Amino acid sequence: MSTSALPAQPATPDAHAIDASRPAPHPAPRLASRLPKVGTTIFSVMSALAAEKGAVNLGQGFPDFDCDPALVDAVAAAMRAGFNQYPPMAGIPSLRQAISSKIEALYGHPYDAGSEITVTAGATQALLTAILCCVHPGDEVIVIEPAYDSYVPAIELAGGSAVAVQMAIGPDGYRVPWDAVAAAVTSRTRLIMVNTPHNPTGSILRAADLDALAEIVRGTDILVLSDEVYEHMVYDGVRHESLCRHPELARRAFIVSSFGKTYHVTGWKVGYVAAPAALTAEFRKVHQFNVFTVNTPAQHGLATYMADPVPYLELPAFYQRKRDLFREGLKDTRFRLLPAEGTYFQCVDYSAISDQSESEFAQWLTAEIGVAAIPVSAFYQAPRESGIVRFCFAKKDETLRAALARLAAL
Repeated sequence: MSTSALPAQPATPDAHAIDASRPAPHPAPRLASRLPKVGTTIFSVMSALAAEKGAVNLGQGFPDFDCDPALVDAVAAAMRAGFNQYPPMAGIPSLRQAISSKIEALYGHPYDAGSEITVTAGATQALLTAILCCVHPGDEVIVIEPAYDSYVPAIELAGGSAVAVQMAIGPDGYRVPWDAVAAAVTSRTRLIMVNTPHNPTGSILRAADLDALAEIVRGTDILVLSDEVYEHMVYDGVRHESLCRHPELARRAFIVSSFGKTYHVTGWKVGYVAAPAALTAEFRKVHQFNVFTVNTPAQHGLATYMADPVPYLELPAFYQRKRDLFREGLKDTRFRLLPAEGTYFQCVDYSAISDQSESEFAQWLTAEIGVAAIPVSAFYQAPRESGIVRFCFAKKDETLRAALARLAAL
C-alpha cells in the first residue's frame, strides 16, 4: 500500500503554538522597587570570589573562631529549662537589667531597664527600627561617610533623604569634620547618625567630638542615632566615648550595640537599644510590628553569661593583640597602615603598590595574591576613590599568619 493511499492524519501541533482553547497568559505583575539602587553587596561579591580562588577571607567582618563554650551551654540550658516560647516584646527583664547595669557601670548613665532598654534582632534591625520610628517622608538624615551599608537604605525605606558628610583623611587617619556636619544641618534635619568605633575606618570619637556634636544639636529637635556595636574594641588604653557619657546627647540619642560583636556570635543576631523613655516608646511601636521579639533561649543564655563582666572587659586586650600581630606583619610591605584605634578592622593605603581603583585592586588582591579585602569606596553613596582597602583581623592567629605570608610579597 502506497503512502499516497494512507488516510489523512491530523497535523501535529507545534510545541510553541498557542492553544486557542486556553486564555492568553497575563503578563507578570510589575513591581516598583523600594530600593532601586540596591544590588548584591560588595561583601557577598568578595566572599564569593575568595571562595572561588581559595583566598584567605579578611573581607567580611566576622570571627572565624568559636565563642566561649560556657555561653553555648547557657543557651542550651535555657532551652532544656523550657524557655522556648515568646518572651516579652521588649526583651526578658533579666537581660534588660543586665544591659542597664553594664551601661551604668561602664559609662555612668542610668537607663531604666523597664522603659529604656529594648532587646533587638541584631544591630541592623535596631538601626532600621530607630530610623523608621522617627524619620518621616521629607526628613533629612545626616550620614557621615564612609558609612555602614545599611544606613542609607533604611533612611530611604522611611521616606527620608540621606545627606552625606565625608570624613577627612589625614596623617592621623579619618576624622569627622564637624564644621561640615554643622553646615549640612537644615530645617528638615531630623537625625544625625554617628558610628564609634567606626566601621570601616577603625577610627573613634573622643570627648571633644561629643562636645562638637552637642553644640550642633543644642536648641534643636534633632535626634542622634549612635551605632556603638564595637564598643568593647578600643585600644591603647583609650576609653570608649559612648554618647550616653554625655548627658546632653544622651537625652536625644538612640544607643545601639551588639552581642554578636561582643561575644563572637554574629550569627545569633541579638543586639539592643538604649534610649530615653519617650524615644523608647516610639521605638517599640515599630519594633513590635517588624520583629515583635527576639530568640528566647538566647536572651536567657546571654543574661546568665553577662553576670561575669570579664569577657567584655578583656575584649580590648584580646583584639589589640590580634591588631598588633597583623600590623607587625604588614610593616615591611608597601602598604601604608592607617591608625586602627577601634573595631576589628585595619585600613591600608595601597597607592605605592597599584593605581587601580579600590574595587579592581581588591579583586586583584583576592585572585592573584590570595587575600580578600573590601574596598572602602563601597561605603560611600557617590563614587569616591582614596586608594584604601579594609582588612578584618577578627580571625584565628593561624588565619592571620597565612594571610600575612601571602601579603609579604607586596
